Parts: sequence; structure tokens; C-alpha cells
Amino acid sequence: MDFEFTPVWLLALPIAFGLGWLAARIDIRHLVRESRALPRSYLAGLNFLLNEQPDKAIDAFLEAVKIDPQTVELHFALGNLFRRRGEIDRAIRMHQTLVDRDDLNAEQRAQALSELGQDFLKAGLLDRAEAVFVKLRETGLRQVALKQLLELYQQEKDWQKAIEVAKSLPNTDSTLMLREIANFHCELALDALARGHFDESEKQLERAFAVNRQSVRASIILGDLRLAKGDARGALEAWQQIERQNPIYIAMVAERMMEAFRRLDDQASGVQLLHSYFERYPSLDLLDAVFQWELERDGPQAAYALVREELRRNPTVLGLDKLLEAAVLTASPEQRQDIELIKGLIHTHTRRVARYRCEDCGFKARQFYWRCPACGGWETYPPRRTEEFDLTP
Repeated sequence: MDFEFTPVWLLALPIAFGLGWLAARIDIRHLVRESRALPRSYLAGLNFLLNEQPDKAIDAFLEAVKIDPQTVELHFALGNLFRRRGEIDRAIRMHQTLVDRDDLNAEQRAQALSELGQDFLKAGLLDRAEAVFVKLRETGLRQVALKQLLELYQQEKDWQKAIEVAKSLPNTDSTLMLREIANFHCELALDALARGHFDESEKQLERAFAVNRQSVRASIILGDLRLAKGDARGALEAWQQIERQNPIYIAMVAERMMEAFRRLDDQASGVQLLHSYFERYPSLDLLDAVFQWELERDGPQAAYALVREELRRNPTVLGLDKLLEAAVLTASPEQRQDIELIKGLIHTHTRRVARYRCEDCGFKARQFYWRCPACGGWETYPPRRTEEFDLTP
């Protein structure tokens, strides 16, 4: 289609230019009016921020809040900043001021309550935090409130409430949530077992398996429960399930298994079973268990041969430490002092690599945790030492 020029276009161009100029003037005047309406302390605070003077900026913003209490967003920003800086009392006062205001709409009031609840949680005021988040369950922030309550009940170790909240979340059927709920039941089972309430412990384990048939932790506790009841064979059956669930956890029950075989007066079968596990699922923790039993049953020469063969297969510093431990026992008095000196040097290094590491946040710990103390993830610690991960291609 051909464009046809007409004299009308000569009139349209200056009109369009004039309208654009007028719109720009209106926008500029609007901005000028808004900037004049802002407290001078607010502008001073921005200037301090630009000049990388955060403390002076905070003081200026606080002054702006006093002058103009309508600055809701500034209240939120300052409260959150105080919480991040660890100034929890100031954060609580800032968010409590918002909650007490009568001019907030429903969304703003819910947000203020949520921030106040997080302040209480950070301050360790768990009862007050719970009251806030329970109230928020009836608002548009229901899902946020449930997540905060779930974290709170885990901190309080109120596992029954944690189960109820977890089942209320929209993603209850996810693998992650089912794993968490199974662990909550395991915590209740452990508590009942410690109090000698065997029937209650067994019920909680049944619920854990109903949620997650692959719960290794439930199998471990079930074995402990049966052994406490005097059923050594039943305990072994429970622990042997772990091979089908996740064999890397077998090292965690190696000592328990040998205790059960000892009660059955069948240590030879126990050592044979551990050897078979070690051949199929080698790990440093399992090596330690097999080494100790080999040392007890057949002496230092057999333990030395076991570790030497494993070092040829999987060379590790922790394995070398075990080799030197056996070598000290087999060495002559003249050699023993030198070997102990070398072992001491090696052992100093093994303390750095003999740790467990969280797969989610990377936090390292000397002992195994079912729940990471840093990020709160469940079953994020594989039962393998950091040196084994470093050696994995």
C-alpha cells in the first residue's frame, strides 16, 4: 500500500510536538511536587547511602519516619534492615508500630504481622512467634505462615505439631516433604524408645514407613527397638533392609550388627557379613568397623593385611592412619617410636578430612546429623567422609 502525503500532515506534526511537550511538563511538575513533599531527612538518607555511610543513612531515615509516619514501605525496609543487622529489638519496635496502626489495609497488616513474627523467631521468642503465625494462617499469607510454623515446631522439637503443619502444606506429597514427615515420626519413635514405651515407638515407625518405605532411619530405629526387646535376629533383619533402601548407610549399623551377633554367640557370621558388605560397598566408616573386629578376632597382623589391601584399592589418608595403627601393634620396640611419630602427623591431617558434609549448604561436621544444623535440611548428610568425596571422579 503506497503512502500518500497530504497537507493535513503539516498540521499534525506541530500538534503532536505540542502534546508531547505538555505531557513532559506535567510529569516534571508531578515529580517536583513529590520531591518537595518528601521530608528533607529522607533525601539526606539517600545521599548518605550513595556516599556509603549506612549508619548515618539509617538515622536520617528514622527521622523521616518520625516526620512522616505514612511512609509504610520505609517502615518495612528499616525493620528488615535492623533484623539483618541483628538489632532485633529495633526491628520488633519498627514492625510493632506498623501492626498497631489503624490506617493499614489487610495486605499491609498481614505483611507487618509476618515481619514481626520473623523478628520474634530470630529473637528466640518462640511462643510469641507461634501466636503471630497461627493468626496469619487465616490470611492471604497462609502458606508463608505454615512454613514459618513448620520451622518453629522443629526448633521446639514439637514433632506432632510439625507433622500436622507439614500435612497442611500444598506440596505434602513431594518427595522432600514425605522425607521430612517420616523423620518427624522417627523423632517421636526415638523419644518413645528412650522412655521405654516400645509399643508407641513401634507405632511411630509404622507411620514413618507408611509415609516413606525407603526411610533408612526408620529401619535403624526399628533394629534398635527389637534389640532393646531382646530380639537380636529381628534387629538384624531390620538393619539388613538398609542394603535394599540405600547401602551407603550400612556403615552406620555395622557396630549394632556385631552386637546382635555377639548376643547370638555367632561373631564369625557377623565378621563374614561385614566383610561381604565391605567388598560391595566400601567406605571409610565401614573400614573402621571391619578393622576393629578384625583386630579383636584375628589380631594386628590380620587387621594390617586388611587395611593394606584396602589402601591398594582405595588410597586414602584415613586408611593410612588405620594402617599405622595396626603397624604400631606389630612393630618392634625400636620401630614403634618412629611409627607413632608418623601416625601422629598423619592423624593431625585426618582430622580435617574425617568430616561429614551437607550436600545442600556444604556445612562440615565431625559427627553425622540427620538434620543439618546449618541449613535445616533433612538427610542432606551422606554417611561418607569428605575425603571420599574428594577422591570421587
